[in-house]
Amino acid sequence: MAYLTKAPRGTADILPDESYKLRFIEKTTGDAAALFGFKEIRTPVFEHTELFQRGVGETTDVVQKEMYTFADGGGRSVTLRPEGTAGTARAFLEHGLFNEPLPQKYYYHTSCYRYEKPQAGRLREFHQFGVESFGTGEPAQDAEIISLAKHIFDLFGLTGIRLELNSIGCPACRADFQKALRTYFEGYKAELCETCLGRLERNPMRILDCKSPVCAEIAKGAPKVLDFLCEECETHFAAVKKYLDAMHIEYTVNPTIVRGLDYYTKTVFEFVSDSIGAQGTVCGGGRYDGLVEELGGTSTPACGFGMGLERLKLLLEAEGVTFPEEKRTEIYIAPAKAEYSFEALRLTDELRRDGVIALTDVSARSLKAQMKFANKKNALFTLVLGDSEIETARAKAKNMDTGEETEVDLTRLNEEITGLLVHAMFGADNGGSALSKLTLLDGGKN
Repeated sequence: MAYLTKAPRGTADILPDESYKLRFIEKTTGDAAALFGFKEIRTPVFEHTELFQRGVGETTDVVQKEMYTFADGGGRSVTLRPEGTAGTARAFLEHGLFNEPLPQKYYYHTSCYRYEKPQAGRLREFHQFGVESFGTGEPAQDAEIISLAKHIFDLFGLTGIRLELNSIGCPACRADFQKALRTYFEGYKAELCETCLGRLERNPMRILDCKSPVCAEIAKGAPKVLDFLCEECETHFAAVKKYLDAMHIEYTVNPTIVRGLDYYTKTVFEFVSDSIGAQGTVCGGGRYDGLVEELGGTSTPACGFGMGLERLKLLLEAEGVTFPEEKRTEIYIAPAKAEYSFEALRLTDELRRDGVIALTDVSARSLKAQMKFANKKNALFTLVLGDSEIETARAKAKNMDTGEETEVDLTRLNEEITGLLVHAMFGADNGGSALSKLTLLDGGKN
């Protein structure tokens, strides 16, 4: 029964010494999205399978090979979400959000599931930050979406990352491109992998995204989509680039970018780093003007991006970005006798209600063992409740970093401990009322 103590392949436990890093990433990305007017949305972890077949595309590797699909108790086919866009578009339709002022702009932090070969930064259960905008087809929205991703990377202080940009046109002009691709790849049928042979008739553009070294080498000589853009798509792409230039966002036009999902139209882009090996794409997205209509709605232009959180964390670590330290225990209250544990827990509870990270003994430890535990928890202050402290309602709070002891009044412990914490954080010259100190302390935590 050893399998009961081992997580399934392609999944990972996020333990406390790592989870705070992801919380920091989630907070930073969410706050950045809010600056751009995006609101949080949360969708179910599973959807009707048809949503992804129609939305993501039946010719994609995601739908053909990677989805976790099963029949529920009622015999309905459901699928764990492989990405966040289709579910968000479904929610946009289901709840009539198209009747609200447009564009409607959403962001999410979500878990996704794909059955693929696990490797660094790529798991079968992974987490994604994504943004979606519905309701405008203007190139300014494409550029704003890209600038949000760039803003996030700048907030983290990342430097070794580059933006690659392309346009894959609209369905009308892409038809000629697909025809040219089919003609080109027909000459290499004997060399293409089995998967790409299947793509040749159904969607030859997918061959450009193949990871096989042989197919990738063949694809280098394939026709370029930029040579087939209609006037509207060409004008749109030129405007996107002009907006990026206006914001001083550097980019490289890469005509081989097609993205891996069928719903993309016109603008596609990737933010790429060489710091995390072959899996260098940290963020990818673009425009998907036909998705909402494909799902049963009216024609609604849309665009967005997805950013893998595990991959982003790897990149931050690779570039030596410093994560904020996990919040330490601010005070440990140690009852010297078992009968004083009631008072210790009451005081601890009151401190917590004022936002102080406080611990006390809940394991019937000896006083010596409690002090060892407080040290292991890196407590900034310790306070012992013995006979004298209980009788006089006064005790000594010891700063564990400096060894300094300060007598405090237990009847107004919240105020006095808050003052000591502010003193420890900001120095002796920080004055003001207890309320202002509490405000400073709270601000320091966040």
